[in-house]
Amino acid sequence: MSLSTEVMAKMKDAMRAKDTVALEALRAVKSAILLAQTENGAKEELTEDAEIKLLQKLVKQRKDSATLYTEQGRADLAEPEIAQAEIISQFLPEQMSEEELKAALSKLISETGASSIKDMGRLMGVASQQFAGKADGKAISAVIKQLLS
Repeated sequence: MSLSTEVMAKMKDAMRAKDTVALEALRAVKSAILLAQTENGAKEELTEDAEIKLLQKLVKQRKDSATLYTEQGRADLAEPEIAQAEIISQFLPEQMSEEELKAALSKLISETGASSIKDMGRLMGVASQQFAGKADGKAISAVIKQLLS
């Protein structure tokens, strides 16, 4: 089942349940998919990698907004953003736990021969490609800093 088909099915369920937060999040996903498909003029299906990147971008936007609202003392605005991020995250592959990420990055560090924080840029490039969709960039960065220092 393609992502757009899955989103449409969930939208119908959200409409039936009158779940406005879920409906808003799913409409945002649908809109982003349509924009990405028609970006180059021709309507073509997105690759799975492109779909994952699109979903990660939407989740990151929601989390960043929620963080800003929380810093400004606007919990009433932060809560729907967090809820929408969770709904969109359902379409992402299972995220790696911190222990799994540490083990995988330790192996990657030994394979690439990285020894200091100076090698972080090169390591981030490889890790970001290898763990695309499975781990957040901030989490990868934090673990690499921890392991290299």
